[in-house]
Amino acid sequence: MRPLWRSLLFVPADDEQRLAKVATRGADAVIIDLEDAVAIDRKAAARRSVNGATSMIAQAGCPVVVRINSLWRDVTADLDAAVHPGVAAIMAPKVEDAARLTVIGEMVRELARERGLAEAPGLIALIESPVGLRQIDAIAAVPGVIGLALGTEDFSLALGVPPSPQCLDLPCRQIALAAAVRGQMAIGLPISIATIKDEAAWADAIAAAKAIGMTGALCIHPAQIGPVNGGFSPGAAEVDRARRVLAAWDNAQGASVITLDGRMIDLPVVLAARKVVALAV
Repeated sequence: MRPLWRSLLFVPADDEQRLAKVATRGADAVIIDLEDAVAIDRKAAARRSVNGATSMIAQAGCPVVVRINSLWRDVTADLDAAVHPGVAAIMAPKVEDAARLTVIGEMVRELARERGLAEAPGLIALIESPVGLRQIDAIAAVPGVIGLALGTEDFSLALGVPPSPQCLDLPCRQIALAAAVRGQMAIGLPISIATIKDEAAWADAIAAAKAIGMTGALCIHPAQIGPVNGGFSPGAAEVDRARRVLAAWDNAQGASVITLDGRMIDLPVVLAARKVVALAV
C-alpha cells in the first residue's frame, strides 16, 4: 500500500544535532537531504551519515526519505549511500525527464536486490521547473513513483517571479491531477516553503492546497508541521458526516441510491466517506 504522508520535514544529512531530534518533531516522514542543504565540500561526509541516521529515525517509528543530488556522478554515490533498510523513498530533485527518472528507479531497484531488501524504496519526483511540469503525466507514470512534489522556490525562480499563490496555484493543480490518476501523493503548497512566521498565510495555503487535491506538504521548520498535519486531516464534523453516510449505506440493504439529510448518497459518495474515515484513524 502506498504511503500517504501529510508532512515531510527536511533535515540536512550532515547536521548531527538536528538528525538526533528530527523524529520527535511530529512529521509523518523525514527527508534526509543530501542536496541543497549540504555544502559541496560536505557531500562525502553527509553520505557517510545517512545509514546511521536512517536507522535512528526509522527505529523511532518515522519513515525516512533521502533527497539525492541531480548530477549523475552524485546520483550514483547518493544512491549507494541511501538504498539501505529503513529508507522508504528516494526524492529525485529537478525532475524534467521521465526517461532520466526511469534510470534512477532502475538503479534503486538494482541496489535493493543486491542488498536483499524486501522492497525497493519508492520514488518521489520533485518538480522544480516549467519543463518538469509539462512532462508531469509521463513522470507520474515512471515505475516506482509514489509521489509528486512541488519545489516552490526553484519553480518560481525558473519563472522569474517571487513564490506567490498566483504563481504556484496552477502547478499545484496539475500535480494534484497527475498524482490522483495513479493514486500517488501530491505534495506541496501554493506558497513559499520559507513561510514560517506568517501563520495565517501558511494556513490559507494549506486550505487552498487541500481544496484542489494536494495531499501533503514539504516543511523546513518544525513550526510548519502541526498546521500541515491538522490541515490535511479531516475535521471532526467531516468525520462524523462520513460515518453517518457509511451507517446509512450499510442500513440501505443493497439500494444503489439513498438520501441523508436531504442529500443524495450513491457509491462515489460512499467511497469518499470511507477515505475520510480511513484518514481519521
